[in-house]
Amino acid sequence: MIPTSKEELSKLVTQTTVETYEELTPQLVMLLDQVKHNEELTEAQKNDEILLNMMGYVKSCTNEIIIEVLSEILGLD
Repeated sequence: MIPTSKEELSKLVTQTTVETYEELTPQLVMLLDQVKHNEELTEAQKNDEILLNMMGYVKSCTNEIIIEVLSEILGLD
């Protein structure tokens, strides 16, 4: 779908955002679980690792959303 209005673009971005976050969430949950159960890390280190994982998750989702939306608009496979 090529959006022809700001509202259609907003719907496309929102839909893609929801799909992307749902698709990548299991990977984040797995990473967070590994960090929580890593007995070699202190609590502060665990918190730092969790923060880094969350930042990486948001970055990955953002990149994927941009790629998917632009691909849809430009008709790329």
